Amino acid sequence: QVTLVESGGGLVQAGGSLRLSCKVSGRTDYVAAMAWFRQSPGKEREFVSGISDNGGYTDVAESVKGRFFVSRNNAKNEAYLEMDILKPEETAVYYCAGRARDYPSQGEGDYTTWGQGTQVTVTT
Repeated sequence: QVTLVESGGGLVQAGGSLRLSCKVSGRTDYVAAMAWFRQSPGKEREFVSGISDNGGYTDVAESVKGRFFVSRNNAKNEAYLEMDILKPEETAVYYCAGRARDYPSQGEGDYTTWGQGTQVTVTT
């Protein structure tokens, strides 16, 4: 069994920054590529950013390009999402996801393991 636990969410003013973390525990070999998704109230969950198994490849949604940055530390079994210049409309629950394949996908159905999410609230 493998579990993902997100942390780092909270309240931030528009224009501010937050850094989310995702800790992988248990059968860490079940998780290769990792990704971040988010879901705002009344909206579907959407892809934010993903990173390959070795960290050499990253993918990012157009809406956050240049402001959000994904990384990982495999020695610590952790992934991170640095979010800069946050906007109020980016208030959402942010989820970490993992899949056994080496490269990330933008499709949430391609991920087998999910964290419970961490709330990010961006105020005006």
